[in-house]
Amino acid sequence: MNTSRLRPSPIAGTWYPANPGTLAASIDSRLDEAVIPQLDSPIIAVIAPHAGHRYSGGVAAHAFAALRGLHPDLVAVVSPYHNYVPHALLTTAHDAYSTPLGEIEVDKAALADLQSQLPITPIANDPEHSLEIELPFLQRVFTNGFKLLPIMIRAQEEQVAHQLGEALAATLQNRNAILVASTDLSHFYDQKTANSLDHEMLRCIELLDPPSIFKAEHTGKGFACGHAAVAVVEWAAKRLGANQAQVLNYATSGDVTGDYTSVVGYGAVVITK
Repeated sequence: MNTSRLRPSPIAGTWYPANPGTLAASIDSRLDEAVIPQLDSPIIAVIAPHAGHRYSGGVAAHAFAALRGLHPDLVAVVSPYHNYVPHALLTTAHDAYSTPLGEIEVDKAALADLQSQLPITPIANDPEHSLEIELPFLQRVFTNGFKLLPIMIRAQEEQVAHQLGEALAATLQNRNAILVASTDLSHFYDQKTANSLDHEMLRCIELLDPPSIFKAEHTGKGFACGHAAVAVVEWAAKRLGANQAQVLNYATSGDVTGDYTSVVGYGAVVITK
């Protein structure tokens, strides 16, 4: 298979602006508007939503604004995979991701280290939005030339997530790295119901107890389309010393559109030690 070096964006111009200047200004504005509490502990990870920037960008900005002033060499982004492939864990087959703000090189050494611990299948030209949507925020927050470790999860199973979390921690140990989990919360409930479901899921996330995330999902008390991605990042973060998670912001699509009859929930969380 002839795979181009760059993973092309399938969502620039629809999920977020394709014009570099417009995109940069939009993200910077959202970052500047985000009000972040004083964080005195080192940040290990953040959790951010992955809808179009119009809908969830304001919430996502809270997660990424918390990272301002940091200069990681590596950013591991863990997301769900919304399409079907016969593989549990996926990564890109390309050497770099392309966004209107430039290229982000994949850290092939870190990826090889992770793949030596468990199978992660590379795919080309993936259509997944939930990983890419976070990248322009990272490009505006981090002024240094960080590399990317992209992981997409199709099999959202607790055992798979636990294994990946442990392996990811081993790969990131002694590296100057930040973890990012990509997830939205409940989908297409009315505002009152969404608020109830989302606050329960965010409560579980703040516990830093990954099994409780799966329990909320499986019992219908809370929902997150990337619940396994969040669990992976929490397991990895805890192994790297994290002991606290804090919700920075929460909203729904209804808070943007004014339609509260069928909404999607969004949360921003920071994980520290």
